[in-house]
Amino acid sequence: MQINPAQAAPDLIKDSGIETFGDDVIVASRETPVIVDFWAPWCGPCKQLQPALEAAVTAANGAVKLVKVNIDENQMLAQQMRIQSIPAVLAFLDGQPVDGFVGAVPDSDIQKFVERLAQAGGGAPGGDQIEAALAAADEAFAAGDLPNAAQIYSEIAKFDEGNAPALAGLARCRLAEGDVDGAKAVLDLVPEEKRNDPAVASVRAALELAGSGAAGDRAEAEAAVAANPDDHDARFNLAEAEIAAGAMENAVMNLLEIVAHDREWNDDAARKKLVTVFDALGPADPLTLKARRRLSSILFS
Repeated sequence: MQINPAQAAPDLIKDSGIETFGDDVIVASRETPVIVDFWAPWCGPCKQLQPALEAAVTAANGAVKLVKVNIDENQMLAQQMRIQSIPAVLAFLDGQPVDGFVGAVPDSDIQKFVERLAQAGGGAPGGDQIEAALAAADEAFAAGDLPNAAQIYSEIAKFDEGNAPALAGLARCRLAEGDVDGAKAVLDLVPEEKRNDPAVASVRAALELAGSGAAGDRAEAEAAVAANPDDHDARFNLAEAEIAAGAMENAVMNLLEIVAHDREWNDDAARKKLVTVFDALGPADPLTLKARRRLSSILFS
């Protein structure tokens, strides 16, 4: 199931109207700053602004809230708030409007707007909030919601410049989209002193795997292994083709098969490739745990 920013943080983002505006905005802003996004389904700039605004609020993780008002369904409220053009964004603190803007603006301006409001409310994102936002981004990535995950990772990196897990997550999103160069460019933004971070190392390993093998070679390699199961070159080629095709478990099993029959084959190539796969998957991945146990059993039997 895919998630969106509202699902990542319950009650952080909600729709409102004239009947609930008082509670959702005026009353709520006495405890937490509230951003109100006035929009309409027919408004193109609204559709451009809203995802970035939601992601920035999600990255702030509780420091601010977002309320969305569809002016087509709430014309009287829009008139009361003197909304003349959309998208229109107003920030409320202590029951009063304190900031705002009209029209689509760059993501960097949205981030500064949210950060400014969070600071005014005394709740600028801290370590715990960043960790929670990272968890939400990770969940979105795992659910296959790459645009939302990338947006949250990007906003975290803006709030906490040089955040290695956020940049690694963004690079992994680019890689999952097939943008190898984009992933490399994001990793280049990781500060030198953080380039050994496990998350960064994992993406770097995934990039290394992305550069090996080709999915189109898989059928040929499978035929070669079927013809001669002891042909380690063919089995290694098959493993690389399976990696390129995303069949990681099959690839790992074939690499383990090579190690089991000839530990030092081709200058330890199968074991080295396994280590790269483990790094790419991460130490907590079930396949990594299972394969490491099997590899240890082979090496120390």
